[in-house]
Amino acid sequence: MGRILTTLLALAFCVGAWAENWKPSEWPVLKHYDKDHLERVALPLGGIGTGTVSLGGRGEIRDWEIMNVPGKGNSSTVTGNDAPLFAIFTKAGKESQTRLLAGPLYPQEYLHYEGRPVDHHGLPRFGEASFDAAYPFGQVNLSDPSMPVKVRIKGFNPLIPGDSESSGLPLAVLSYEVTNTSSVQMEVAVCGAIRNFIGRDGQDYTLNWKGDRIPTGAKGNKNEYRESGQVRGIYFHTEGVDPNDKAWGNFSLTTDSPDQVTFRTFTTDNNWSNSMLNFWDDLSDDGLISNPEASIRHSVGNDQDPMGALSVKAVLKPGETRCFNFFLTWNFPNRKAWSSEKVGNYYSTLYPDSWESALQFIPRIGELESRTLSFLDAFLTSSLPGVVKEAALFNLAVLRSQTVFRVEDGHMLGWEGVMDHYGSCAGSCTHVWNYEVATPFLFGDLARTMRDVEFRYAMNPDGAMDFRINLPLGSKPDPNQIAADGQMGCILKLYREWQLSGDNGFLKEYWPACKSALSFAWKEKGWDGNCDGVMEGSQHNTMDVNYFGPNPQMGFWYMGALRAAEEMARAMKDRDFEKKCRSLFEAGSAWMDANLFNGEYYEHKITDPETFLFLPEGSDKTPPFQLGKGCLVDQLVGQYMAHICGLGYLGDKDHIRKTLESIMKYNFVPDVSGTFNNLRSYVMGHEACLLMASWPKGRLEVPFPYFPEAMTGFEYCAATGMLYEGMEAEGLKCIEAIRERFDGARRNPFDEPECGKHYARSMASWSAVIAMSGFNYSGVDKRFCITGKPGKWFWSNGSAWGTVTVAKDRATVEIIEGSLEIDSFFCGGRKFKKLKNVPHTYTKG
Repeated sequence: MGRILTTLLALAFCVGAWAENWKPSEWPVLKHYDKDHLERVALPLGGIGTGTVSLGGRGEIRDWEIMNVPGKGNSSTVTGNDAPLFAIFTKAGKESQTRLLAGPLYPQEYLHYEGRPVDHHGLPRFGEASFDAAYPFGQVNLSDPSMPVKVRIKGFNPLIPGDSESSGLPLAVLSYEVTNTSSVQMEVAVCGAIRNFIGRDGQDYTLNWKGDRIPTGAKGNKNEYRESGQVRGIYFHTEGVDPNDKAWGNFSLTTDSPDQVTFRTFTTDNNWSNSMLNFWDDLSDDGLISNPEASIRHSVGNDQDPMGALSVKAVLKPGETRCFNFFLTWNFPNRKAWSSEKVGNYYSTLYPDSWESALQFIPRIGELESRTLSFLDAFLTSSLPGVVKEAALFNLAVLRSQTVFRVEDGHMLGWEGVMDHYGSCAGSCTHVWNYEVATPFLFGDLARTMRDVEFRYAMNPDGAMDFRINLPLGSKPDPNQIAADGQMGCILKLYREWQLSGDNGFLKEYWPACKSALSFAWKEKGWDGNCDGVMEGSQHNTMDVNYFGPNPQMGFWYMGALRAAEEMARAMKDRDFEKKCRSLFEAGSAWMDANLFNGEYYEHKITDPETFLFLPEGSDKTPPFQLGKGCLVDQLVGQYMAHICGLGYLGDKDHIRKTLESIMKYNFVPDVSGTFNNLRSYVMGHEACLLMASWPKGRLEVPFPYFPEAMTGFEYCAATGMLYEGMEAEGLKCIEAIRERFDGARRNPFDEPECGKHYARSMASWSAVIAMSGFNYSGVDKRFCITGKPGKWFWSNGSAWGTVTVAKDRATVEIIEGSLEIDSFFCGGRKFKKLKNVPHTYTKG
């Protein structure tokens, strides 16, 4: 009787007018992963600051990370055959089949001490799978010689530069594109089934008698079938989880399909896994599902995590393709991050619950898909090398991961990265986030909120900037938690955001704090206590140690900060400060070239931690964990950022190029299998990389800890430096070495780790786009710069984006979204004049 009522309700809903549901467009493919390169693939689906679920390489929906904490390997904290799934039912005549919508098991998944090696281990699967990607679009291709259909699973979340709101939706879009490959008419149903996991985020658990972790937290969870206009689905909520718990909230599984929709809101007793048996039998009968009879369901109140399921059924003609669309939306408002108090989620202030989110988002999916495709079309058809496109695009997944979040007032903050079940290294760490450039060039409004955090909430009265911000915002910053590179880099980033936005009010607001931050370097016994333009003091930095004495890594950050502050002071008509910055820059730059450059690269002159006097080589007073004569991979990081900001050279141009040649000569290892590493291994076997440091002139006995490692953010920094110096072959070789390591088989292409997965520094990959296109924009001067190399080049300034087509003697700017004022246009360093009566077209003067 339950099936009859459910079916009648679904059929009745289909009567009458129905607007055509969304049908995905053709999606571009930047990278293809064959059956041997799928195991590690997990493409995050979710918005900026909302959390994600991931589309696995063979089609599984994995890594449920929507409850304010990371959840790698977390199938909504339900494992085995009960993990969330999508399945397909097909029937032609009397022959029917039901399969999990996922590809085959991997060889290493066959062994388990209790016969439960992997989620859905006992469910029939498709025999062949492959994956196509052009982030944020992911497509899984499924086929099987014994199945009368082929399936393409299409997953995405909107990603539109300059529109952080539309790029920050708590949404995962899944469209199952089914093609009838037979010669007869076919009944087809696609069904999603999820247990109500609210309250169970994987962080609280008990151990069973075998020592297995059994997640706890679900209590009094309820599933409700709803219909609103063209949207139908299951609303998952709770009546028992504490409303203050970080895992309290709701989520929805919906469809916009005009076809026959049936559902389940609860399960049978799961004793001996009976609930999956009952569900599978129900779906396999005819593709329609309904709630089980009361006589075989759980007793009232005993089912804490009931299964909700939604099935869409249609009839396909021979050769016909039909899209079965599903939408996952969620709302979990109680984020705490690294605070003991709730800091909340910005998205939760915009959308009251997951059902209302679905009602708002689904009618917009076509428009949001179209705008995302416009972005990808502009980017992918540009003249950038494919590996640069891949590195830049795929690392944007960091912005969607649990690394990044937005508190209730909209400020964007971030961990350094995430471990499997908790955040890694709190506080929007300045010396890590200094390297990434994707956020400012794609979402300028979010970057400016990060500058507000640094210059409003992280500042101490004496100018010391806490490099790990406390939460909630407004908490007292730590006056002893300071980093030389972090603080200097923030000054450069303030300059960058001012230039890209052209907002003089923005600069005016933060200029007093900026002056204070730079002046802190000049305190007695400080980083440059004698004001000679050279950092000599104790310099805590991103290597998690303190350097003593002048070194290129801190020195060039300092030079960049002085140049940025000089320009900002000029704009603020602060002449004395402008002159001081200029004087210190000239003195410091000259000193570094004369004293730190050794003919091949810049090295570190170690000083006594107490007296700051230079120590002779081999002195027994040499402090541990220094650089010394090592050739450091990111010794020119300040120059890297100065180029991106359009501030010119911070040292002798020839020395800069020679240094990059030396980094390539000494630090690039084409095969690390013979290289010793006593610390963490992010590169292994026969893989290639740029090592953190090399020692062609002799190594310290105890150098800084990370010297034998390789980490992608640092590698991108050096590679981009090479691109700026015209060393295109070398720069691309480094980037290719990185991306070859993230091949889907060994590592996830959408996750470059460092101290944690989805590491923020990996978004330095966007810098190669800027370097190769030669793009620089000043919203203050309305000046637009691009490479003179013929081709089509993508550009974005954080609020507008488009392309520039450069020909032999002219260039045409296309503004695809946003608005941009251009008073002067430079192509290849040469000023072009605007053609009359030809929009946005410039030619040689």
